[in-house]
Amino acid sequence: MSDPYPAAEAQSTSTKSPRTRQSLLDRLLSLVRHEPEDREGIMAVLDAARARNLIDADSFSMLKGALAVSEQTAVDVMVPRARMDLLDASESIESLMPQIIETAHSRFPVFEGSRDNVIGIVITKDLLRHMMTPTLTLRDLIRPAVFIPETKRLNVLLQEFRRNRNHIAIVIDEHGGISGLVTLEDVLEQIVGAIEDEYDVEGEKTIFADGLNAWRVLATTEIELFNETLNTALPEGDYDTVGGWLAHALGHIPRRGDKCLLDDLQVEVMRADSRRALWLRVQRRTQPVSGPVHKEKH
Repeated sequence: MSDPYPAAEAQSTSTKSPRTRQSLLDRLLSLVRHEPEDREGIMAVLDAARARNLIDADSFSMLKGALAVSEQTAVDVMVPRARMDLLDASESIESLMPQIIETAHSRFPVFEGSRDNVIGIVITKDLLRHMMTPTLTLRDLIRPAVFIPETKRLNVLLQEFRRNRNHIAIVIDEHGGISGLVTLEDVLEQIVGAIEDEYDVEGEKTIFADGLNAWRVLATTEIELFNETLNTALPEGDYDTVGGWLAHALGHIPRRGDKCLLDDLQVEVMRADSRRALWLRVQRRTQPVSGPVHKEKH
């Protein structure tokens, strides 16, 4: 027997919400498609989506970075203790100013007595208050420091940075000693890649004068431009940039503080991440150094 109320049934079906219809569709699709069961499966889906141009290269890189960051810990991206730039609480702001200007950080850990005794953080912009009130000392400007273990996962640390509006944390080892420091930028760069700031390159300019016979140089500067601008002769090889030459000369991925001497030039790494050098300081020495490149260890 035919249904006596076909129109009513049709109306009932047609009035289902889009959300309900979508839910049913998802259920049907889940029966016929292979869903990733682990992280490797998700990566395989992303690889396939990129191969089919369903996502662009930037989105692909960010998604992979977001997945990877949950497996990384603070010790993987931190600036090691030996390479931390710290301020001594016993010194005057005037005496510390050359170091602050040279390193160009926005935040500095402050220690008292020993470099292992970090007592807080100073934000560089707070130093402007010293100009208006010269009686203020470095101790007056210290803010509390945040300490985290080496095993802190980066995805958790990122949430804590956001929640507490903090930008820097001091990393400690299992014995309570200082291992290094990690910043908000260090974590974000694992997801989005290198982050440019006001200290970074503007437009296409990559070489900036930085005093007498000294320059700030973006590591991606092509060797040809570098040689032409500084009237020097970096050798060419299986690399096209100054950063590539430096990595070859050092024999490892450049780290902040690494130095190389070549003829009358001293090249020092001012900023670097876990993959490459970012910014270099190049100083022309008064007495040329003859012979091959010399590496200075720290």
